[in-house]
Amino acid sequence: MEVAAALPEMQALASRIWSRKSRHHPGQLTWSVYYGERLDLGPVELARVGGETAGWAWAESDDWLEICVDPAHPDVAPGLIDWFLDRAPAGVVRAMVLETEDHVLAALDDAGFEPEDLPWFTHHHLDLAGLVPVPDVAGYSFRHVQAGEAAERSACHRAAWSATSPVTATAYAALMRAPYYRSDLDWVALHDSDAMVAAVCLWLDPATGVALLEPVGTTPDHRGRGLAGAVSLAALHAARDAGAVVGLVCPRGDEDYPVPARVYRSIGFRPGPRTVTLGRSMET
Repeated sequence: MEVAAALPEMQALASRIWSRKSRHHPGQLTWSVYYGERLDLGPVELARVGGETAGWAWAESDDWLEICVDPAHPDVAPGLIDWFLDRAPAGVVRAMVLETEDHVLAALDDAGFEPEDLPWFTHHHLDLAGLVPVPDVAGYSFRHVQAGEAAERSACHRAAWSATSPVTATAYAALMRAPYYRSDLDWVALHDSDAMVAAVCLWLDPATGVALLEPVGTTPDHRGRGLAGAVSLAALHAARDAGAVVGLVCPRGDEDYPVPARVYRSIGFRPGPRTVTLGRSMET
């Protein structure tokens, strides 16, 4: 099944089983599917038990598996992994899971996957009841994105991340029409010239009250001024007003890229479980 068609069921399962021990959030899935043009994303396999989605496997690329399985139905995991392996090319294939997803880790281990020493991410959580105020940053203001600003918003993202980013104006316009996107939770920092120079998109799952920050970025000429933390706080206050109770962000955890985690911890986020990347050679 094409991922766009499967996305509602994928998001429903991620929402239904979400806890601080689970990896996937519905908003993260929207971003992964819609953030760029011509991403060449692979298909999805769904596993159902009693008419309800109990797990899914997504070949995000031919050599990369995204997998989500209801802990109450661990028996569906082997079949989902086999589906991915049956279509995988020669070489090394990989999957990333949260270290607390024991049922998925066990199934991957049984399928021959082994942990690899690769960059990892730490899930950080924040109780929004204790949210600190948005600081004043001289020369800057904060607001949410308006309708019709896909070009400006995507340009800010590309400047913050990479000039070759697939986050084009066309892609961002499609993202703004996608499930779980809300312009009132998509926040930017404006320089006194009114240019967008930092941004964060929050994805609120109303069923769980969890608001995911994905992605966050500041353009190079405006870094080191506290804008990433300030614009994140502004968006988190808006999310709390919209019913969010927990903030979630997933920065790199290894020492090769430590700054984002420090920023999030400085505004109140606390680290939780980390991801693990596992690989398997298809040569044997």
